[in-house]
Amino acid sequence: MDSIRQTKERSPAASTARTLTGKVALVTGGNRGIGKAVAVRLASLGADIAICGRDEQALQHATDELATHGVRVYAERADVTQAAEVALLVKQSEAALGGVSILVNNAGMGLFGPLQEKTEQEWDTLMSTNLKSVFLVSRSVIPGMVERKGGDIINISSLAGKSTFAGGAIYCASKWGLQGLSGCMAEDLRAYGIRVSTVCPGSVFTEFSGRGPKDPNKALAAGDVAHAVAMIVTQGPQSFLSEVDLRPITKP
Repeated sequence: MDSIRQTKERSPAASTARTLTGKVALVTGGNRGIGKAVAVRLASLGADIAICGRDEQALQHATDELATHGVRVYAERADVTQAAEVALLVKQSEAALGGVSILVNNAGMGLFGPLQEKTEQEWDTLMSTNLKSVFLVSRSVIPGMVERKGGDIINISSLAGKSTFAGGAIYCASKWGLQGLSGCMAEDLRAYGIRVSTVCPGSVFTEFSGRGPKDPNKALAAGDVAHAVAMIVTQGPQSFLSEVDLRPITKP
């Protein structure tokens, strides 16, 4: 182990590539799409990774891929809209890997169409997934970050949290709410050395249930969002990159 460590210390490229070694990242919805891309990118930078999702097969595939980066991986099937499951997820993740220093609240869903055509159940499901989950997971992770006097919380929001469009009432409401929640969290926590940031992508080519088929040539890739997250968590300790707006070069 000593010889390996010395070899890495002599190599600037290696030290740059593993800037998150010793960190633990929890990525919700990390078994597919944007969440998986983020988890893989953080693993490539040396962070140990905890992921959760509802699809056990997808979790296993993601775990196998993450393990190829030579980091520790913990995966658990969990519904992040349920407080008891969230508490258990955080407890078991930290027991397996150590205190969470990077939290990426990525779990989310899309639901589009005129407001008058939506049901109360659809409203509740989307708000719980896109907004309540951020409250629950953050609330469980923050005490440990406060105790350790530092950490990064990155909430994956959307440009829909800053704009409006036909058929977007419920989805936009959830993302506008997430923007407000994130901003207030940032002010509450910055005194403890905890940075809260949002990444607001436009159209991303994933399995996400958007408003319709997407042209991959006119959309962001999941890796583009992962790059933004990596930029946030590798910034200097004296800086605070609070928000990243991410757009495809070619308009959809």
